[in-house]
Amino acid sequence: MAAPNLQVMLLLIFFGIITAAYLGIVAAFVFGWNKVPEFSLTGMASVNTFSIIIPYRNEAENLPVLFKSLSNLNYHTSKFEIILVNDDSKDDSKILAENFKEDFPEMNIKLLENKHKTNSPKKDAIQTAIEFSNFDYIATTDADCVVPSKWLQFFDESIQNSASKMIAGPVGFIQLVGKKKPYFQNFEEMDFMSLQASTVGAFGVEKAFMCNAANMCYEKETFLREAGFNDNVRVASGDDVFLLQKLRKKGIEVFFIKSIKAAVYTNYQKSLSGLINQRIRWAAKASSYTSVFAKFTGLIVFLMNLSLIVLTGLTFFKLFSYQFLMLIFLLKFNLDFILIYKSAKFMNRENLMRHYLWSSLLYPFFTVYVAILSFFNGYEWKGRRFHK
Repeated sequence: MAAPNLQVMLLLIFFGIITAAYLGIVAAFVFGWNKVPEFSLTGMASVNTFSIIIPYRNEAENLPVLFKSLSNLNYHTSKFEIILVNDDSKDDSKILAENFKEDFPEMNIKLLENKHKTNSPKKDAIQTAIEFSNFDYIATTDADCVVPSKWLQFFDESIQNSASKMIAGPVGFIQLVGKKKPYFQNFEEMDFMSLQASTVGAFGVEKAFMCNAANMCYEKETFLREAGFNDNVRVASGDDVFLLQKLRKKGIEVFFIKSIKAAVYTNYQKSLSGLINQRIRWAAKASSYTSVFAKFTGLIVFLMNLSLIVLTGLTFFKLFSYQFLMLIFLLKFNLDFILIYKSAKFMNRENLMRHYLWSSLLYPFFTVYVAILSFFNGYEWKGRRFHK
């Protein structure tokens, strides 16, 4: 190793600070995960009413499975409605929605067309549905999801047991028995596990900044009073995280349902390019976060992964000792493992961890690549092109 100079020492200090900050955040998420209690239904009488809002666009392949799960909801039909919002579908999605309404006349199902007003079609669809909704709470999921039969009971009891005005729940992936997944889907799920573990951990340390609209509920009155999405309509996505951060900033209580029985399940991305586009879409909204903790966390995660790449290059050119690189990598590797394993075990996906080693080696390059693209490129979503 070359004799240390000022530049090398400054880099050592920089890498050390970033590593310490990263490890501190992950450790806080581990602590927060343990702090969030498991939630179980107690059989309380249902008292709350829900408007289930589901925007859809070209989802003919997924809607039948979603509709089947909705038809199995174990909640009194007088206490919920389903509002399906067609966002200019080009396939048979609208016909399937109409058939669903005809096949279940005992259910209160409304079919709407999206009213485009902003740069965010999904937020427009939700806003359109809320204007026609009749019940006290808004529950959302995605068109490619499957909801549990007691989904609304979990929301109802969570509301009754807390003063929370917004409830988030776990999301997992639909597993097809006997079908081997491509490697990128294992990587996708591993990445998702880390995000979900961080989500729960942040709730546990009262710094919640992430949630997933595939499994979410909020009070309609609170949404209208706080002007819902008005502050971020220029950003195409983020109907979930922006609302969460906005409510928290106002001091409004939020809650996470930590129960596998409350989990909503979704599909994997069909291609690697689809996964990259999805992650770019997620990353692109980070610059518009209102939570300082969210921005700080995102910055540290990016710098940690960038540091590993830079340090690998410097080590290759013998500007740093490989022992220093291994120390940083192993500290990150082991603490990340603890956090992600908690999420995988919670979702009954422990066998996913056999992909952890290679995913950890690939993750810094994937993350930095997506982050850089999110700064300069747009992305494609639901057949539409969105510009940065």
